[in-house]
This record gives sequence, structure tokens and C-alpha cells, in this order.
Amino acid sequence: MKRIGSGEFHAAYEFGSLRLVSLRDGYVDMPVTRLRQANDKTFGEDLPSQLRLVDGGLRLSVNAFLLDDGTEATLIDTGASNAWDPSMGFLPQALQEANIAAERIRTVAFTHTHLDHIQGLILPDGRDAFPQLSRLLVPEEELGRFRAEARLQRFHGREEPFAAGQRITPAIEALAAAGHEKGHTCFRVTSDGETVLIWGDTIHVPSLQFERPEITWEFDADQDKARESRMRIMALATEEGCYVAGAHLDSPGVGRLFRSGSGFRFEPL
Repeated sequence: MKRIGSGEFHAAYEFGSLRLVSLRDGYVDMPVTRLRQANDKTFGEDLPSQLRLVDGGLRLSVNAFLLDDGTEATLIDTGASNAWDPSMGFLPQALQEANIAAERIRTVAFTHTHLDHIQGLILPDGRDAFPQLSRLLVPEEELGRFRAEARLQRFHGREEPFAAGQRITPAIEALAAAGHEKGHTCFRVTSDGETVLIWGDTIHVPSLQFERPEITWEFDADQDKARESRMRIMALATEEGCYVAGAHLDSPGVGRLFRSGSGFRFEPL
């Protein structure tokens, strides 16, 4: 994989016979109390020194990823639109900067149904973000959560549930990664011998959780399962020697993973 273009809101990579595009929806700031040690314990004076803070808080990048085969474009997650902080919602600008027409996106798949991944289906002015959308893929365990989103009511009934182990395209396979949410999913994408794991919210705070993957997140629905999934997915990435792409890794959020002591080391691409 090699980078073939970039800008303020995107980075594009040649990936086998595909083009992988990281799209920066923006960022969200969170307090350090979101981090959890064992037994749901927060940090106090023992706050790890390697944490990178902005104005005393954690700044999480919010990224979506697009796979382009030259004919169709498949989008993994959609960002937050105007449903959360104004520091997010820049996916349309990212697509424009990357010269990707929204009309080309016919398949959207969600890693999970938290609002910073699904609300980008609708533009701030209320129009459909992807007017030619024909497949909307939602983890089957989270159909109820998706259908509870009133803002997305027009899409209720159009969604197609998928399960771990299912191929959503010939190149994209869903992998179970439950914990952060009950249907949280990674997508293993393979093209011409290259593999990338688009892993959603496997990591929230890259300055800490690569080195200390046992640290969890307040919004993990099941912290024990989230920890297990993180260890398993990161081990898979190192064993297979594949690339990774993360929703909350520092933009553009694409790189390689290596073992380092009892943890891991991430090298951005």
C-alpha cells in the first residue's frame, strides 16, 4: 500500500487493485475520565505520562474509510454530520477534496451504530448524503439501536443486517469485534495479496491504548469483551502483517502494527 494523494480532509492510498481513501469527518474532545482501568476505575494522579492532551482533554479523530474499485465506491461509516459537536461533520468536504462524487457511493456499511458513525447518512440541510444509496449494511445485533434513531427514520426498513463472517463484497469480510458495542465489527479487506483491517473503535486513544491495550473506554458496552476484542484484533493484524485503519486513530488513521513488549506499536503510513 502506498499513499497517492492527500489534503486537509483526506488521504488516498493505492491498495492492491483498489483505492482506499481515509476521510476525516473531524474530531471530538473528551475528558480523561473516559479512560478506564481494571474494575472500571478512572485515572487520578496516576494519569499516564504518554497521553497526548489538548487543553487538558483527549482529542479523538473521527475518520471514515472508502474503498473504490473504479466502478463503485463502498463507504465504511459516515461520521456525525451535525448531530454532535461542530468540530465534526466534514465528510462531504472530504469527499469533494478527494474528487469522489457522493452519487458513486451505493453501499454504506457500519462498524457499529454510535452516532459519530451513522449520522452522516443525512446532510446538515436534511438531504440524503448519498442519493444513489442501494445497500445500507447494519450489524444484525444493532438493528434496534439503528431503528431508534429518529433523525434517520427515512432509512428504517431499508437497512440490511449482516453477521460476522459474512462477505459484504467479494473483497470485504465482516469480523466479530464485539465489546465496544454488541455488534461492533471490523472489516477485513483483501486485494491482490494485500490486507487491511478497517477496525472501527478498536482503539480510542492511540497515545495510550497501543502500549497499554488493557485500558478500556467508558462507552464500551462491555469492557471485558472490548478488551478481549482489541487484543485479538491487534494480534491478528501483527500475525497477518496487514495494514490497519481506525476510526479514532490520528487522521488519516492508516498504518502498520507491530508487537512491542506487552503491547503494540503503530507506524502511520
